[in-house]
Amino acid sequence: MELSTGEMYMQQNEGLRGWRLFAAVGMLTVSPIVVAAQRAATQHEMHGRHVDPTAYIASLEDPKRDAYQKPHEVVEALQIEEGEVGADIGAGSGYFTLRLAHHVGPTGRVYAVDVSPDMILHLNRRVHDAGVRNVVSLLVPPDDPLLPDASVDRVFVCNVWHHVDEQAAYLEISCGG
Repeated sequence: MELSTGEMYMQQNEGLRGWRLFAAVGMLTVSPIVVAAQRAATQHEMHGRHVDPTAYIASLEDPKRDAYQKPHEVVEALQIEEGEVGADIGAGSGYFTLRLAHHVGPTGRVYAVDVSPDMILHLNRRVHDAGVRNVVSLLVPPDDPLLPDASVDRVFVCNVWHHVDEQAAYLEISCGG
């Protein structure tokens, strides 16, 4: 069996191959242009990302979202029991809120917490139109979920943690309540 030049080189330099690949990838990833282009948005910038509420709501409620978000599997994995009280932090348009409300049943409750008046207004319409009676919406400041003390069995956070500026302090508020 005859080896090509490339195969012979790989056999002769087996120990160096990984390092060379690592060095090449490392050079690409530390390029100042790449770093500048991929700079993460600050939390302040994240708060202003959704300036068109109608378009944002449409993206949240796009049926294609189910394929990657897998809401049924997520809610099933939570093993929510009927009668529990949950908080959907960053409830948005109610994508998970209505599913959580279904799982806690008529004796449970879901606090739908959001900082956006547009989201709360839309969510309230959805809840009303669906005839759901176990959702309490809360329009809150970015630094406090305003949950009643010791009122929640579970806190649900999905796709919003990057919007919370003081995450450690927010967790203390959530855990202390």
